[in-house]
Amino acid sequence: MTDEIKHECGIALVRLLKPLEYYQLKYGTWKYGLQKMYLLMEKQHNRGQDGAGIVSVKLGMVPGNRYFDRQRSVKQSAINDIFKKIYKTYNKIQERSPELIDDPLWCKNNLPFSGEILLGHLRYGTYGLNDLERVHPVMRQNNWKTRNLVLAGNFNLTNVEELFNILVELGQHPRDFSDTVTMLENLGHFLDREVQLEFDAFKKQNLSNEEISARIAENLKVENVLKEGSKKWDGGYVIAGLLGHGDAFVMRDPWGIRPAYYYHNDEIVVVTSERPPIQTVLNVNTDDIFEVPPGSAVIIKHNNSIKIENIRGPFERKACSFERIYFSRGSDADIYNERKKLGELLTPQIIEAVNGELEKTVFSFIPNTAESAFYGMMKSIEKNMILQTRKKILQHKNELTAEELDKILMSHPKVEKVALKDIKLRTFIAQDKGRDDLVGHVYDITYGTIEKGIENLVIIDDSIVRGTTLKYSIIRILDRLNPKKIVIVSSSPQIRYPDCYGIDMAKLGDFIAFRAAIKLLKSSGNEGIINEVYKKSKAQELFPKEEIINHVKDIYRPFSPLEISEKIAQMLKTPEIRADLKIVFQTIENLHAACPNHLGDWYFTGDYPTPGGNKVVNRAFINFIEGRNIRAY
Repeated sequence: MTDEIKHECGIALVRLLKPLEYYQLKYGTWKYGLQKMYLLMEKQHNRGQDGAGIVSVKLGMVPGNRYFDRQRSVKQSAINDIFKKIYKTYNKIQERSPELIDDPLWCKNNLPFSGEILLGHLRYGTYGLNDLERVHPVMRQNNWKTRNLVLAGNFNLTNVEELFNILVELGQHPRDFSDTVTMLENLGHFLDREVQLEFDAFKKQNLSNEEISARIAENLKVENVLKEGSKKWDGGYVIAGLLGHGDAFVMRDPWGIRPAYYYHNDEIVVVTSERPPIQTVLNVNTDDIFEVPPGSAVIIKHNNSIKIENIRGPFERKACSFERIYFSRGSDADIYNERKKLGELLTPQIIEAVNGELEKTVFSFIPNTAESAFYGMMKSIEKNMILQTRKKILQHKNELTAEELDKILMSHPKVEKVALKDIKLRTFIAQDKGRDDLVGHVYDITYGTIEKGIENLVIIDDSIVRGTTLKYSIIRILDRLNPKKIVIVSSSPQIRYPDCYGIDMAKLGDFIAFRAAIKLLKSSGNEGIINEVYKKSKAQELFPKEEIINHVKDIYRPFSPLEISEKIAQMLKTPEIRADLKIVFQTIENLHAACPNHLGDWYFTGDYPTPGGNKVVNRAFINFIEGRNIRAY
């Protein structure tokens, strides 16, 4: 992706089903779970580099002994920083008393993070400051084990204000106005209530408080807490949680917006945001890993029982298609094939864009996430050229000389590595006020790869969001190769609407497709549509989210996707660019054909899966018209 956007977060839950002594004997270390957690987090580092955190819970600890441990970091290499601190304590023991570090029972009673349950989190901060207090896991502590709650998640709620007010009406005084704290206190309230209901029931049996605590731990219905707590949540979420007595859960939103996968055998339960980390770290087959069903929770009780419990819904499945296009790791077999398919389906538009001159076209991609789509595109282009070759041979089979036949048979797509990225420079210029001038040097090119003035250049990216890097860097530098035509291909459709479920795309004015539509409305004499949409949006500003309609669709309605693409090309072509410029976007129909199980496309179509989405786009448009450069949620 040329325009980097922050997105998503990653979770990893590890639950050991055997005593630590078992892993010491079988694998040579009681730190088996901790080692797996480190690898699972590293294999998901693509999901968050703003911070990381880990919590451990020890089962069966007697009163007076610590059973929770937490470590968080916002350093540049947060995962390494966390585990370096953890192992620093272990290494000291190793140096002083090496026999103790191999004693699982002693370590569990004396060392941090020697628990059977581990919850890890990787953060991408789409909202708020990037300070330690905002890094997951977050904790709600209590002297009653069953009332302790730890949360970590990949989520964004659209109705935080509504949920916050509910907490206030309950008499609470939340310490922060954020979806993280709101969800923590919201679930905490219903956890307290569930525990109290159990306490009252057992008290009638004349049991002692100590006996009641043990009974509550055995009988606590985590699913009840989740069902009551999540009733009014509007957004995309995967929430992982731990309770002090040892219950653990991972819950997914009922639309399936955010992803989660799980695996278990008789030794371990693992839940992650993506499938490949489980495959790689545990060396298991794809078929043994399951998707957490939308609206359901994986619940692991402290007695080792495991169940999948429906919590809410499910509603119409709207799994995020951007996960498939860009966010998730391409090492997943299904995602890899879907990205290839996205590239393949663009072929007819590409052939039209170069006027059928495939033999006079060089093909390349923008590193690195568009590479899979590039392979699919090239496979299709090559197939097309083979068909053309066969047609030529059949038409002229009686006239061809051996030399002419050789020339036809040697015809194949020309592929070059044209664009090179300087990642270190990217970090530097992001902080500089003169970014537009410096951004031109984020990418470099391979000189001599284009036959000047004769060959076209087709280069594929996975998406075009703002267009800034294209305009001020990539197109300028590609033009130095002097191609006849530059065709920028996006394997995703035009991004037209803000996201509100965890991706950092909250301002309409940031999207080049939106700016192009606004320019088209003004130049075509339809500026009144802008004012009409503003009036309609303003009129429903105070409506309940369930009653809000996405009128921003009217901004795009007068124009075809091709017209908007042509306007985008005009906007991206600065006066010094000599080559013709063409922008080709994926179609919505082809997106759905390539990713049939991930039909969440609200950023392309404006069809939000939750009522809160319409509220966000409504507010985003009002902010744009009123000149407020702020987030819509």
